[in-house]
Amino acid sequence: MTRSPPLPLIQVLRALAAVMVAAGHAQFEVAGLAARAGQPFTPAAWLPWPAGVDVFFVISGFIIVHAAAPLHGRANPQKLFLAHRIARVVPLYWLATTLYLALAWARPGLLGAGAEGPAYLAASYLFWPMARADGAVQPLYSLGWTLNYEMAFYALFALVLPLGRRGAVLGVLALLAGLVVLGRMAGTLPVPVAFWSDPIVLEFACGAALALARQEGLRLPGPACLALAVAGLALLWLSGEAPALPRCLAWGGPATLLVAAASLGPSREAGRRLGPAVALGDASYALYLAHPFVLRGARVIAEAAGLAAPVGPGPLAILMLILASLAAILLHRIVERPLTRAARARIATAPRPEPAADQG
Repeated sequence: MTRSPPLPLIQVLRALAAVMVAAGHAQFEVAGLAARAGQPFTPAAWLPWPAGVDVFFVISGFIIVHAAAPLHGRANPQKLFLAHRIARVVPLYWLATTLYLALAWARPGLLGAGAEGPAYLAASYLFWPMARADGAVQPLYSLGWTLNYEMAFYALFALVLPLGRRGAVLGVLALLAGLVVLGRMAGTLPVPVAFWSDPIVLEFACGAALALARQEGLRLPGPACLALAVAGLALLWLSGEAPALPRCLAWGGPATLLVAAASLGPSREAGRRLGPAVALGDASYALYLAHPFVLRGARVIAEAAGLAAPVGPGPLAILMLILASLAAILLHRIVERPLTRAARARIATAPRPEPAADQG
């Protein structure tokens, strides 16, 4: 299979998205430390940190269409596509979920995990949305809620993949829009359908549309891409963490501008000057899944060593982010890549290396 061309700026944007999510959680951890140490701490509000997930979703819609381009016209494209997606996503997530489960059993108070039944546990491993005892529709490892959306998007895209490049994108846009309309117009829906019909799924559609635009030859000059990036960041800043608009507009709209800026301009030339950020973008999936373990471990150590007061909450949050980023790069290179290769060798026919741009 011919490789899709690499897009370094998309990887840089993936790094930003993962760091945003981790930054929000790092500040939560140090806020608890500061409160117990009697220190004042006001979390930074430069960006709405949870919006990193929305950036991820738009990127995912783009990457899936971009990486699937060589599959059009091949025999059994759906099988190969799904094999690649499963090999890419499942091993590290299952590892994180199993580690979380083990820690929850060993030290329940450390993670705050509640007791759930075997059906819920199975659903957590199988990316099936299911309500917890408290009513929240989240898997055992709560960060996996995003992957429940990701896997549903992969399944929908696989359905339309045989329609060709344009047909597949238009088909998945129609399916996603149809889900949202169903969710708005129908009454009470089963939990999985209600979950998948949230308007947040339209962020995948925005990314897919951008990928089709790129494949159709749309390119923007550097100044226009810079303007889009500045506008996207400014709109995220203005929206805050409690936006007045629906999430798919307040955060998904600016995220779409950022992905457009990263994907429709001279990304290859710019990416060569951003090597460390690209490396962190390559490890962004590992950073997303692993950072809670690193942050909680760093918080426990800092509290036990009495570091909260002398270091200060702000510097401690930055140190936690640096540790989480370094750990993610190591995890990506030592664990994630070998796991992905091994999984692909078992489930894919004629496995090939992962395209450089296909990092999530």
